[in-house]
Formats: sequence, C-alpha cells, structure tokens
Amino acid sequence: MTLYYTDPHGRHQPINYRIYDKTANKTKNDYFQEMLVEVLAWGLQPAWVTGDSWYSSTANLKMIKNHHRGFLFALESNRRVSVEKGQWLQVQQLAIPEDGSLVYLRGFGTVKVFRTQLKNQPRHYALYQPNDEDWVAFDRPAFLKLHDQHWQIEQYHRTLKQVCHIEHFQVRQPTAIRNHLFAAICGYVQLQRLQATDVIRNCYRLQRELFNEVIAAFIKAFAPNLGHLNPQFQPPVNA
Repeated sequence: MTLYYTDPHGRHQPINYRIYDKTANKTKNDYFQEMLVEVLAWGLQPAWVTGDSWYSSTANLKMIKNHHRGFLFALESNRRVSVEKGQWLQVQQLAIPEDGSLVYLRGFGTVKVFRTQLKNQPRHYALYQPNDEDWVAFDRPAFLKLHDQHWQIEQYHRTLKQVCHIEHFQVRQPTAIRNHLFAAICGYVQLQRLQATDVIRNCYRLQRELFNEVIAAFIKAFAPNLGHLNPQFQPPVNA
C-alpha cells in the first residue's frame, strides 16, 4: 500500500512502501494508520488523503479527521448514510445532484458524497475538509479535478502491478523484496519518461507488442523446416 501527499507544485507523490508481514497480525488498516502517523511526523502537510473503498473504514476516516486533514475516499454502495435524522439509507439509494449532497455518514459524521459512472457502474465518494467553508461549497468541477488526481494514483498502482509486475517476485528476504520493489518503481519511472518524450505512446501497448518481432522472426526461421511435425494422415486400408 502507498500513501501520497501533495507537494508545493500540486503533484501527488508516493511516500513509502511497507512489506506485509503475516506474523505481525496487522490488517491493511493498521498499516494505513501507521503510515499516516509516520508521514505527518516527517512534517509533510498533505492537502488531501485519498484512497479506494478498501481503506474507507470508519476508524481510518476518523483518524484523518483527528489530524485535521481533508480526504476523498471511495465508498461501497451499501454504506449507510442519513439525510434526515433517524432515517438510514444505503448511499446507492440516494438521489445525488451533480454538485454532491451533504449527508451524515454512519459512525463518522457529515460528509459530502458524489457519484460517478465507470463502465455503467455507479461509484460513490465521500469528501471531507476540516474547514466547513472549503468543502460545503465544493462543487462538481472541484470534485472532478480532485477525482482526476485520485484516478491518476489508481492508474499508477495498476501500471505497477500489470506492467512492472511489482507483486511478482520469487524472494523472501526483506532486503531482496525491497530491491524488487525499487526495481519495479524504476521501471515505471522509465516508462513514464519514454511516454513523456513521445518515444512510446502507451506502456500497455508496449507490453503487448514487446515480443512480436522476436516471435515473428522465430516462426519465419523455423516453421519451414518443421513440416515433418505436422500430422500425416494415411488412407484406410482394408485387411
């Protein structure tokens, strides 16, 4: 899991990687909270903390609030919210306007929820800011800008996993694992550099076509000499 902060130029930067240790008996939320405390202790001042629904537990959201930080987190469609006191609905049942809707998130407090569509599937997000004036008036364009930054982080993780294979390693020692993680991130940086300088257009396309020329050359060189491997059918003979 990676935590991000917004640097002075408005860019979202990865902070640190933690190696999951089963013997520690910690959940992903335990690691999340430890990392948040750690980076704040460094003196970083993140404008927002953002994440997917895996990390939108009530305890995590309350911790961010207690540190006086704003957040944008995805919510599962069955999270309970209330528009009127004593009446609870699943967030998917709400009629949410374009500029969001102020609701009470069960167990947490007041948030502003937004809805987006991805592949015809609704997605819900909870927004919170310590300063009421900053987020109560938070409109659709402001949400879309923040959501775009959130989505760039999602794309970063997807590329690391699917193209740089950060999760595929055959080592067990912590140092070797960290070396693999570092190499995968270096590969990601190199791909982004090539894309920024128009050497490649898309890293996924590069991955798909990486071995096409080698495979084609192999087939061209060896296929003509392998005819004897094709099945040979003989006509039946009556005994």
